[in-house]
Amino acid sequence: MDWAEPAAIFGAIMAYIWSFRYSYPWSIALIVLAVVFSHVWRRERPSEIGFRRDNFLKCAEWLAPPSALLALLLVAGGFLLHTIRPIRFDLGLAGWALYLPWGVAQQYMLNGYFLRRLEKASPHRAAPAIASVLFSLAHLPNWFLMAITLGGGLLCTHLYRRIPNLYVLGLIHGTIGFALYLVVPDSISHHLRVGQGWYSWR
Repeated sequence: MDWAEPAAIFGAIMAYIWSFRYSYPWSIALIVLAVVFSHVWRRERPSEIGFRRDNFLKCAEWLAPPSALLALLLVAGGFLLHTIRPIRFDLGLAGWALYLPWGVAQQYMLNGYFLRRLEKASPHRAAPAIASVLFSLAHLPNWFLMAITLGGGLLCTHLYRRIPNLYVLGLIHGTIGFALYLVVPDSISHHLRVGQGWYSWR
């Protein structure tokens, strides 16, 4: 029974990515409501899930330096290889700012929902790997994003277990994700599209 809920939510997400977002874009609200209801039913507080302020600075002090270094290395590599996306600075800054909440949302689903549910449905050590595989599969058929999200997802699940702060993980996710968008050519990333959108991008 513990498997039924996360399996149903994952199935709904995949159905939305591949079909419903084109014909019924509002259906994403039903998935969000189902996930929120799951937390309410279990009486899980936001701080328990990982929306916390008390450990924000500790988590940021630990993760921000290596994450900033990685982002800078990606940008430097883009300059050296001449793959930086031609985009105005102000538009790039706005794009990064918009990507940050999306990063928080993805970390919430990966860790705050799926990892926590899978920890109850599977062996404790297996839960991060299973959650990361699901996270990767959600990016089908974009092989580039699947590889990134499999490795990055596994790392993030272990970081979440050590210091559960979805704000910090989400901001880092958004920053690294935008850096990849900025430096990786569309011929490889397919404009970071997944589902049917991957096939329509040339």
